[in-house]
Amino acid sequence: MAHLLSDGPRQDATGRTPGAGWRSRAFKLLKATTTPLLPEDYVDLFDPLRTSTVLRARVVDIVAETQDAATVVLRPGRTWRGHVPGQYIRIGVDVDGVRMWRAYSVTSGPREDGCIAITIKAITGGAVSTHLVESLKVGQIVQMEQADGAFVLPEVLPSKILLLTGGSGITPVMGILRHAVEDLDDVILLHSAPRPEDVIFAEELRELGANDRITLVERHTDEHGLLDTDELEALVPDWRERETWACGPAGMLEMLEGHWEQAGHAHRLHTERFRPALAEPGEGGTVYFTKTDREIECDGARPILDIGEEAGVLMPSGCRMGICYGCVLPMREGSVRDLRTGEVTSATPGDGILIQTCISAAAGRCDLVL
Repeated sequence: MAHLLSDGPRQDATGRTPGAGWRSRAFKLLKATTTPLLPEDYVDLFDPLRTSTVLRARVVDIVAETQDAATVVLRPGRTWRGHVPGQYIRIGVDVDGVRMWRAYSVTSGPREDGCIAITIKAITGGAVSTHLVESLKVGQIVQMEQADGAFVLPEVLPSKILLLTGGSGITPVMGILRHAVEDLDDVILLHSAPRPEDVIFAEELRELGANDRITLVERHTDEHGLLDTDELEALVPDWRERETWACGPAGMLEMLEGHWEQAGHAHRLHTERFRPALAEPGEGGTVYFTKTDREIECDGARPILDIGEEAGVLMPSGCRMGICYGCVLPMREGSVRDLRTGEVTSATPGDGILIQTCISAAAGRCDLVL
């Protein structure tokens, strides 16, 4: 009766499970015959989303949004932990033989199929964004990382909300609206784009406005110019009463941050940047990668990370915003300039100072340990 009630594996008199030793020996033999690959590596070939060590996703659909923007629907692998609306994920793709990573906001609303979507606007000179919009195919496997970011609504929703977006800055806000619009009482969305046809999610946003789910104020900068504080005061006279989330070009965000701070409401403004605010460019220089014996010329206006990737140098990267420290490398000698502040950091032989390559430009010659 004890055997009938047991829900564990049957054991012999020595306490071992019959067949366990044989299976263990067989798996060791399989590992030996597949060296240097492991059996799980071969499983990855047939089901690349199954692995528990690397998070990947399969492209299941691509939808054009505007002439230069597309929504990519992804089916994440088994280790995907989900996201909070407004967060972003990092996507890794191989471009001309170089693995490059970029961060994109999750724009999909609730889905029963477990898929998520990101929306990408191709940027002039942007190797990854252009590749994703123009060359990505349904069925392709991409690398991805878990969701991150704090550009999210609080658990207790504010009674009055202002959403300020420009260009592709609408993407995290669209993810928020698709999840929460039915729970929000008073939402003003002030969105800027060059022309009406450049507005990403235009049809859906205008429908939300027509149905009084949001108050949509749509601006076209080719006609109206860039948003300034006087226009903001005229369009949203009660902005001081609203909890505000803003995402867009660096110049727009700097203007808003200054305006909110001057009014004593900086704590009510939440911003999301795709790139750090940059200081005036300085002089560039030569970057030498000591381990790989590579040398590249870098201007003083762009991050070493970007220029290195374009030259085919495989470099660690993270948020590309100077926040996560995923791109840090030791500088053995030389000088770099912080693109956000203009501050120059120098190292002499033996120092091994750690620098963030995503927000550092060459300031003369520098040697990095890579």
